[in-house]
Amino acid sequence: MDLQTGQNQRTEAGRGLVGELFDTHAHLYDEQFTADLEQVFDRMAQAKVTRVLCVGYDVLSSEKALSMAENRSGVTAAVGVHPHDAEDVAPDYLTRLTDLARHPRVAALGEIGLDYYRDLSPRPVQQRVFREQLALVRELGMPVIIHVRDAFGDLLDILRRDGISPAGGVMHCFSGSWEIAQQALGMGFYISLAGPVTFKKAPKLKEIAMRVPADRLLIETDCPFLAPEPFRGRRNEPAYVRYVAEHIAMLRDMPLDELAWITTDNAKKLFNVE
Repeated sequence: MDLQTGQNQRTEAGRGLVGELFDTHAHLYDEQFTADLEQVFDRMAQAKVTRVLCVGYDVLSSEKALSMAENRSGVTAAVGVHPHDAEDVAPDYLTRLTDLARHPRVAALGEIGLDYYRDLSPRPVQQRVFREQLALVRELGMPVIIHVRDAFGDLLDILRRDGISPAGGVMHCFSGSWEIAQQALGMGFYISLAGPVTFKKAPKLKEIAMRVPADRLLIETDCPFLAPEPFRGRRNEPAYVRYVAEHIAMLRDMPLDELAWITTDNAKKLFNVE
């Protein structure tokens, strides 16, 4: 999508507010937000972040994400088991995830995937739990949120072999090369970029930010982790997704409002959020 096409589509369809942002990956139930959650939502509104996807990493956090989505305007939930927690799943975890996923405030399954960087669960267990959840994604026909770190080869092989639902998915907080991004794009995935794209020593992420097709680009915070410049090293929060958007808009040499509209529209389409 070129800039003029985006402007025409916005005028014709009349969708969204100028500058409106969608944080497509946050963990707002985290204890780091306990003391000032109301202020976090206030700052979010001031930054024109009108929507946020609250993402689970195990069954308990998925329940918390859904509870927040039920009680907060602009919040939608995603449910799933992160590879770090794969070894600790209960025998009935898929049944519990299925029940959660069928709630109307749940937009996706995730975050799920493989993480060989920390290896907090054995790799065969990570792969088994990932494939079990992929089967659930296909059964429910929902979008999937993929976490992957230092495991792109195995993850892409599993995705090619097992497949995903027609609803598609996103490679969240993408950390791979442009070549890997091309493979993911070829499989129908969106690419989501977070705070690290703003770091000075992140040439690969900046290249991806410039080259990903506009209609396949998402932005996120992954808060409370990975705060962008100039907040690097501090707690992250949804309001800071604006810094990610500003940096990508600068790299792509386009107005911030247009980048905001495009990425928000992409997120609405993927997660079926109005």
